[in-house]
Amino acid sequence: MSAMIGEPLPQPLTLPPAWQGPRARLSLVREGLGPVRIDGAWWPRSPDLVNELPPLLAALAERWGYITHVTVDGSMWLPGASAMVLGGRTLRIIRSTSAGHRHTACLLIRGVGRCDLIVVPPDAPEYQARRLMAATVVRY
Repeated sequence: MSAMIGEPLPQPLTLPPAWQGPRARLSLVREGLGPVRIDGAWWPRSPDLVNELPPLLAALAERWGYITHVTVDGSMWLPGASAMVLGGRTLRIIRSTSAGHRHTACLLIRGVGRCDLIVVPPDAPEYQARRLMAATVVRY
C-alpha cells in the first residue's frame, strides 16, 4: 500500500504485550535434529492473521525468541496491516502471492534464522488437520 505525498502513513496495529487467549494449535519438529526444511505445522482458528499471530508468536517465543518478520500465503488470509506492535516491538507482515509460499508461514528471527511452518487451512476438518500436523513433524 502506498501513500500519497502529504497523507499520513498507515500506523501498525498495536496489541497488548501478553497473549491471554487460547493457545496456538501447533506441532513442531523435535529440537536437536539439526537443520530441517520444515519446522512444524500450524492450524489457525480463523483467516484473520492479526488475531492468529499473537498466540503463535507466544508459542514460539521460548524456542525462537523475538520474531521480526512473517511471510504468509496472502490467499489464505484476510487483508490487513503490514505490521503489528507486540510487546513494544514491530512485527513486519508480508502477504506473498508467489507459488513458493503456498500454505506456509516463514518467520524470521534476527540473529537466529527462520522457522518455516506448514499452515493447515482454518476450515480444515479436524481429522485431516491433525493428520497433516502429525505427518509434518514425522516427515521432516
